Amino acid sequence: MNDLTEKEQRAVRTALRFLRLRMGAWAPLAEALRMEMDSLEKIVNGRRNVNAGLALRVARFVDVPIDDLLAGRYLSPRVCPHCGHPPDDFVDEDTRIE
Repeated sequence: MNDLTEKEQRAVRTALRFLRLRMGAWAPLAEALRMEMDSLEKIVNGRRNVNAGLALRVARFVDVPIDDLLAGRYLSPRVCPHCGHPPDDFVDEDTRIE
């Protein structure tokens, strides 16, 4: 059983994909989150659940409240949930925090 809903897990996975693009690869992101790269890739690909501990590490890493990360408010809703690519005009768009 997992403490996070499917929607919350999708929000964290999208954030992880976005962060991978920003960091250039999975390895530096896995190192920053203090986890094995293989485990991180399995989580992102949906073969393992996102747990509350990982969600908290991601929220701390990007310095946003955990509630904003889980609600999908860390990134623009236009960020692709499959690859993490932001829209072309993302540089002009502020992170949504409500």
